This record gives sequence, C-alpha cells and structure tokens, in this order.
Amino acid sequence: MPKQSPTVQHPLEKLKKEGKSGFNKIRILKYLFESEKASTPTICKRVGLSAPTVLKLLSELTDAGWIEKKGPGASFGGRRPDLVGLVPKSFFVLCIDIELFMANIVILDNTLTPQGNKVSIPYILPKNRENLDSILEHAQKLITFLHIPGNKLISVCISLPGLVNPATGESFSYLIDNNDQRTLADYCKPFFDVPVYVQNDVKAAALGELRCGKAKGKKNALVLLMDWGVGLGIIMDGKVRKGTSGFSGEIGHIPFEDNGALCYCGKHGCLETVASGIALAKMAQAGIGSGQNSILSELSNKEIDKIEPRLIVEAANKGDLYAIKLLSNIGSSMGKGISTLIQIFNPELIILEGRIAAARQYITIPMLQAINTYCMTQIREKAQIVSSELGESANLLGCAIESIDRFFEICIHPTREKIITK
Repeated sequence: MPKQSPTVQHPLEKLKKEGKSGFNKIRILKYLFESEKASTPTICKRVGLSAPTVLKLLSELTDAGWIEKKGPGASFGGRRPDLVGLVPKSFFVLCIDIELFMANIVILDNTLTPQGNKVSIPYILPKNRENLDSILEHAQKLITFLHIPGNKLISVCISLPGLVNPATGESFSYLIDNNDQRTLADYCKPFFDVPVYVQNDVKAAALGELRCGKAKGKKNALVLLMDWGVGLGIIMDGKVRKGTSGFSGEIGHIPFEDNGALCYCGKHGCLETVASGIALAKMAQAGIGSGQNSILSELSNKEIDKIEPRLIVEAANKGDLYAIKLLSNIGSSMGKGISTLIQIFNPELIILEGRIAAARQYITIPMLQAINTYCMTQIREKAQIVSSELGESANLLGCAIESIDRFFEICIHPTREKIITK
C-alpha cells in the first residue's frame, strides 16, 4: 500500500540553505560521485574554483561527514596528492529492474555499494499494472528490513524493457492502465514519498557500463542487450544518448527479413523474430517437438514449453550440436544487424549483455563472421566486441547512477525539478 507518512527533507537540504557556499559544496559532491575520488587540484580544475576556496569547502564537508580521505593518488614527479571521496551511506537509492519474467530489487548507497542482497521475485511483466503493487510492496519491505532512514532515501528508479520516456516517467509498452491517467512514475511515487524515475533497461545498462564497466573512459560505444528481446544503448561523445522521446536504440524492431514472422510490435520480419531469446526458445521448442535429437529434452524434464535461453546455453556448453547450431544461427543474424550499427555509429567498443551473450564463443564466432562479411573493413577493424563483466548488475547500477545524477542536478538547478520529475 502507498505510504501515508509526510515527505521528509533529503540530505542536501541543509547545504542548499547555505547559499553560494552550499551550492559549491554540492557541485564538489557531484563531481566526487562521478569520479569516485579526486585530489584538490583536480577538483579546483573541474569545478572552476580557487585552491583556497576548495580547501575551505573540503574542510567543512569533512567536518560535516560528507567526505573522507581515500589515500594518496599517483605521483607525477612530486609528492603524491591526497585523494578525497564521498563517505559511504550518506544517502541511498532504491533500484527496481523489471524483466519479462523477473523483478530485481536492490538498495545502493551513494558509493554504489549494495546494501544487503538483491531480492529477485518471479513476475511476468504485463501490459497493464496487474500485480505491480506486490513488487512495490516488496520494495517497501526491503527498505524497512535494511533500516534505511527515511530522510536518506533520495529517490527510486525503475527500469523495464520497451518504449520508456524518462523525462515524463511514462512507459508505452508495459504497465499501462487506461483507467488511470497517471504516468508510471506518478503511480509509484506514493509508495515511497520520494521522486520516482523510470528508465529503459538497456539505457540503464549503458549508463552502468559507461560509469562502472567496460565502457568507462570510452567516448563512442554500443551496449547490445541480447536477452529475451534485443535492445541497444548508444554512447556517443561520452554520454548515453536517449533520443527525442527516450526511444533510441530500438534495434530489435528494425526490418530484417522480408515476409518474416509476425513480431509482437505488429510488424513482420523484425530482428527480434530471428535473433532474440524469445526467438531462440521458440526455435528450440519447435525442433524438440518435431523429434530433433538433443539433450534439451532431458534438461527441460521433457517439458518442451519450459525450454529457455539459459538451458540452450547450458546444452551448448555440454557439447549439444543442436543447441550450438541454434546459437550459431542467432549469432549470424545478430552479426548482420551489428554490421549496420558499426557502419552508422563507428564505435570503438561493442559490449554484449544478456542471457544469450552468456553463450560467448557460440555467439561471438558466427557473429564476427557475419560482421566480416557485411561490414566495411576500415570501419570494422576499429570496433572491439567484448562481453560485459557487470552482467545483471549493469541495469541496477545504471538505475542508481540515473537517480543520483538527477538528484544532484535538481539540487544545483532547482528550477528544473518540475521538468525532470513531472
């Protein structure tokens, strides 16, 4: 049930009341969140303040319990500089990543450290808001269980697949209630009494990779989600690009096969119909149902409708030729799609994520063969393809980063609050 308690002040309210000094302190905290730790000269350069001013502000932030020393930095010929960073558990964000068949909930602090274990709940993502309250109530219980102070929970971020407008908090693919005109963000807000943000799952993963994963320090990269569906996170000039309405990266619904299978989006021959987890499961189920020899029948306890990507990858790792062939076909189709992306974006890095990406060489080898076939050599040779090291954590980390970035943005530019949280 939604909370009835009054809204509490967030942790930076006191700093906001300090005027210009407090404003500059918040800017320093924002930079330290983005950089993890930094030296005084670096902070001076990044926030555009003099050394005496920064030293004074850092001293006051230390006394107030906001920052602490993080050890010495690298030396470039002189004394090693002292580094400072945020004190852990200064504030918290609640992150909910809703997949097609599972909801994952975790609370992270301002250093992106998980508080307790991730909670995973079986949940079939519906078009309407059926049983959504149960997920939100689980999240409420987690806040209580971990004893998160009400004044230190700054926001909630929900990621889910499909068309999501992060500026308005609307989902256009799932969790829609035609009888309730509130956006998904507005519907969820009463449960927590803090701002609620809604983000596309792949955009969240791309942000997680950019700040904490293999895209860190990269200017132009693509994050390709190969899960039940197919999605794309676009990193250009060091930023995750969301598009006019937040809908960028819908690669799963580009035309791929003439007169192909009907996609759930209503069109025929989309890439998702031949290169997604759903397509992979359907092909495997059809093959086993027609008598194809494979250990998939054994792994699924002869319940064909329960064959899913995880089992197919497991079968391939055990040497099952049919599973390997299925994954190879998916890899070839995906490689052809990636060739188009490489031609358009000229990325330095492509990061593969999701259940199908876990197949690794069974996917990447045919994928690379297709890329070599369809992509110009001069562009192809600059693009490195790697598997994510963050795995399932990428979405949740991206949610936390999105929440904290917006939190600082609103503190620094209060007039934008209505625009960002509407």
